[in-house]
Amino acid sequence: MLTLTPLPDIPLVKPGDDLIALIRAGLERAGLALEDGDVLVIAQKIVSKAQGRMVHLAEVTPSPRARELGEITLKDPRFVEVVLRESREVLRAHPNTLIVEHRLGFVCANAGVDRSNVEAQPGDEVLLCLPADPDATCAELRSALGAAYRANIGVIINDSHGRAWRMGTLGVAIGAAGVPALLDLRGKPDLFEHVLQITQVGLADEVAAAASIVMGQADEGRPIVHVRGLPYALREGTAQELFRPKAQDFFR
Repeated sequence: MLTLTPLPDIPLVKPGDDLIALIRAGLERAGLALEDGDVLVIAQKIVSKAQGRMVHLAEVTPSPRARELGEITLKDPRFVEVVLRESREVLRAHPNTLIVEHRLGFVCANAGVDRSNVEAQPGDEVLLCLPADPDATCAELRSALGAAYRANIGVIINDSHGRAWRMGTLGVAIGAAGVPALLDLRGKPDLFEHVLQITQVGLADEVAAAASIVMGQADEGRPIVHVRGLPYALREGTAQELFRPKAQDFFR
């Protein structure tokens, strides 16, 4: 049985906070100890906050390109400047929409730069950028927590992204370690002994989306979810497996 358990009473995270200590304390409050095959899904925001990935809007000077895109998108050019700093390439710019290729390689709106659930002093607008290297962070957390509990675990960092074909955002994996991010089922038979030819499953995204339901999207305050009963064996893996090569991206 697949079981998802949000860790209770996780405090608001500040720059420099020890995520490993926060996770261990949350597991203890939940009455859980990590076991082989368990997966932890961690919201991007608390990772970014712990890593100090905040930008004060008042300290940003927009470039001419940011001003140009700001006029097209109707967005604050300082906000656009931060997005550009986090991006490799601008793919689409329309009113209220700025789609980019993030510096890490995936395509998303606004390079993941966000204002929601970011505390700030009155009059000080603060933006939050994605973690510097989500896969590396997942690997560090997996190693430390796995050693502490003597367990082979997986770790996923999730974020909310839109999709080219469908309305609405959902949780996706922007970082992963110890999880088969892309599950290749090609060569396996279906119920009628037909051999699967092209089926590959974005397993890390499926787990990230399931955890997002438990986490919520607003003021729920449940940024860490423990997953037990994943019906697939863990292995080395990163979120990079999920990024479609540019030559196969027919939306560009």
